[in-house]
Amino acid sequence: MWTQTKTSLLLLLTLTVITGALYPLAVTGMAQVIFPDKANGSLIFKNGHPVGSTLIGQPFDDPKYFWGRPSATGPFPYNAAASSGSNLGPTNDALLKAVQDRIAALKAADPENSAPVPVDLVTASGSGLDPHISPAAAEYQMHRVAKVRGLEVAKLRALVTAHTQGRQFGLFGEPRVNVLELNLALDEPR
Repeated sequence: MWTQTKTSLLLLLTLTVITGALYPLAVTGMAQVIFPDKANGSLIFKNGHPVGSTLIGQPFDDPKYFWGRPSATGPFPYNAAASSGSNLGPTNDALLKAVQDRIAALKAADPENSAPVPVDLVTASGSGLDPHISPAAAEYQMHRVAKVRGLEVAKLRALVTAHTQGRQFGLFGEPRVNVLELNLALDEPR
């Protein structure tokens, strides 16, 4: 009996060291060498200070900025510790009211805009953390941002085009615009 207990404890200790220390250290070290940006959270820096991540959205409600997708995380928007969708179905009255309120807010911010509102500006993503909007959502907001900033729409369109990412490997997903990166580019002196 003592032999089996001794063997079991030795095996437990060995596997704990391998899987609990050596393997995580090796994977972390390799990630730091091969993919240092991604291993550290894909952070965006401005003046040497981190201002966000390319992977997690941020709330923007100032009319001079592009606005991202709504976030359904709690207790505050884009809470990375509480990634979640709203869990409301398409026929749920609460979802319909939220969408109507979001459309009203977009229309109030740019009353001259009569274009249809893109769906990604009024519905949250499955994670509630999506940092991207569609090029159509950026196009919808261009008039408002150009007007508030005193920019020509053509110059703003060129900036949006420069920050539009294509499909992954040319096949997967849809073209998208990272809202934080675009808004930071807007704040750069011209």
